[in-house]
Amino acid sequence: MPVRTPDPDPGDNGDEREPLSTPFSGAPSGPGSQTNPGWLSEVELAEARRRLPMLYVEALPVRTDGMGAVTQVGILLRATPLGEMTRTLVSGRVRYGETVRDALFRHVENDLGPMAFPLLPPQPAPFTVAEYFPLPGVSAFHDDRQHAVSLAFVVPVTGTCEPRQDALEVTWLSPEEAASDALSAEMEGGRGTLIRLGLASVGALR
Repeated sequence: MPVRTPDPDPGDNGDEREPLSTPFSGAPSGPGSQTNPGWLSEVELAEARRRLPMLYVEALPVRTDGMGAVTQVGILLRATPLGEMTRTLVSGRVRYGETVRDALFRHVENDLGPMAFPLLPPQPAPFTVAEYFPLPGVSAFHDDRQHAVSLAFVVPVTGTCEPRQDALEVTWLSPEEAASDALSAEMEGGRGTLIRLGLASVGALR
């Protein structure tokens, strides 16, 4: 099954997402975008992916109790263009000129809605750096389009999460359920490993 890291599209407000495998009718045909010159055309993006690692942020949304302990983990359900259902995390590229914190906030809002209220420190620190390669077996993570470097974060959310874009729903699981082999088998690109690393980083695995 093709495994892809979701990307945002160059829409005016950044709320829509670039398709996972098919051209997007609203994408600019010329270099960059009139509203965001940091965006590349589809041809330019394909060439960049052929030559350069792409930078991403990924977020593991969690809910915590009054003592700050993780009680629930949010996992997204998405449908691929081929009609396959897959589990994944909040994820997307970092724009040119955008801080990592702003990119993280943007993608959490895009996937979970504006009322998710993520708690982000002024300078968030990733719990790991995941390297995705187009050839399986190079690392624990795989993306058949590209070599991608992803900064992964555990992000507490306090508000109401209503999935948007290509996310169909968010399922809240206990840390034990989220770290299970059963869920890991449903996760795209090896992200089951990423979930376990994130939960271990906050002491949520026993």
